[in-house]
Amino acid sequence: MFKRLHLSLLLFSAAFATAARAESVLFLSPGSTEEAFWVSYSQFMQAAARDLGIDLQIVYSQRQPERTLAQARVALQGATRPDYLIFVNEQYVAPQILRLAQDSGVKLFMVNAALTVDQEALIGKRSDRIGSLVPNDEQGGYLMMKELIRLHRPVAGNESIEVLAFSGLKITPSAQLREHGMQRALAEHPQVRLRQLVYSGWTQERAYEQAKQLFGRYPNVSLVWSANDEMAFGAMRAFAETGKVPGKDALFSAVNTSPAALQALVDGRLSALVGGHFTLGGWALVELHDVEQGVDLNRYGGRDRQIPLLQLIDSAHARKLLAMGESPNYGVNFRKLSAKDRPASYRYPFNLQTLMR
Repeated sequence: MFKRLHLSLLLFSAAFATAARAESVLFLSPGSTEEAFWVSYSQFMQAAARDLGIDLQIVYSQRQPERTLAQARVALQGATRPDYLIFVNEQYVAPQILRLAQDSGVKLFMVNAALTVDQEALIGKRSDRIGSLVPNDEQGGYLMMKELIRLHRPVAGNESIEVLAFSGLKITPSAQLREHGMQRALAEHPQVRLRQLVYSGWTQERAYEQAKQLFGRYPNVSLVWSANDEMAFGAMRAFAETGKVPGKDALFSAVNTSPAALQALVDGRLSALVGGHFTLGGWALVELHDVEQGVDLNRYGGRDRQIPLLQLIDSAHARKLLAMGESPNYGVNFRKLSAKDRPASYRYPFNLQTLMR
């Protein structure tokens, strides 16, 4: 294992040394090339980089935080370094990356999960931290649960609605926040009863194996909440194997706008879908390109911001997004989103509506 990791890091270092040039950006993806979300995330970043003229390189850690740190060490302490490093505080690796970056000359930008309050207090201000963009994960989990409850058939006053929930990794900030949103929605509807919450590590197979047991244990479940699309598909597969129909005998939800999730919504197998955060990396490149041109992000909404990307997707939106996936640049002119020479009242239009115009 160590030899394979060492060889991959040497190859990565050599490739980066030949590619690095002005305004070079390295993104440390915490996911894998087998995950639809992180693939679409990278594709959107690549579209932005092409339009903005940025030299972008993306490496994947395959959900292994030690690999992320090894990749960061090569990038930040090697002979040839990127101008900017974009990374995710997945499994709380940010403090270690910030330590590795000390005096490296590389500017840092966090996406999806930034520093926690405790980490922020411990690390303090750093001139190499350019900013961060994170989605409204708590609100996304809330919207998903609220929509499932809204779509459920009316029940008698003394009848309860039973729910199963599938979350990602327990120590991942986005999973925790989405869970909090779900719990907030449940608190507003006491007739809705959460029978069990399990952690499926974001994977379809793990959720499938867990769901096979859970549907046997709780045969009256009629709502299934999942923190991503892969886990929803695993739960749906197990549910179908009981002879019941997803979308009819129980309502399922998911996060992510992968083609499979969008199609499942159109087909009625998924009843509630939230998404839009696959765009975060691309929006981050717009801000970094502006920083390179001397733009002060504090004038345009702040360096560290949460943006309401996670929103409910209906069938019409799903069809548009499916069609948009065939466009090499998603129909977005990223250069026109720049804040350079804009009035102080300008705010970056980082939302799904920008894609759907």
